[in-house]
Amino acid sequence: MLNLKRLKKSFIYASRGLSKAFREEQNLRVQAVIAIIILVAGSFLRISPIEWCLLIFVIGLVILMELANSAVERIADVLKPRIHSYVKEIKDITAAAVMISALMSIAVGLIIFIPYIRDIL
Repeated sequence: MLNLKRLKKSFIYASRGLSKAFREEQNLRVQAVIAIIILVAGSFLRISPIEWCLLIFVIGLVILMELANSAVERIADVLKPRIHSYVKEIKDITAAAVMISALMSIAVGLIIFIPYIRDIL
């Protein structure tokens, strides 16, 4: 049976984590601002429902990857590079995952927006 009290606590914990990450992670704030700009542009250009789905998916992917990267970095920082040389490599690999998701989102954004912009010009 669904325990509403536990569910509420789960949402509170998740909200705290998101809030902390947003306050402390500059890249997450930059990505959020870019996401808002893209969403406003999509609304202005009246993109199709499938294009909305794709944009929301890639925006979510980038934000999820950034949150995962932040969590892994915090875990790695506890270990400190002096404990194991792989710590730096782990942090670099998770940063690469964020970068790849961001590059994918740029590609999707260009595929969606270029035809609309071309029609305006």
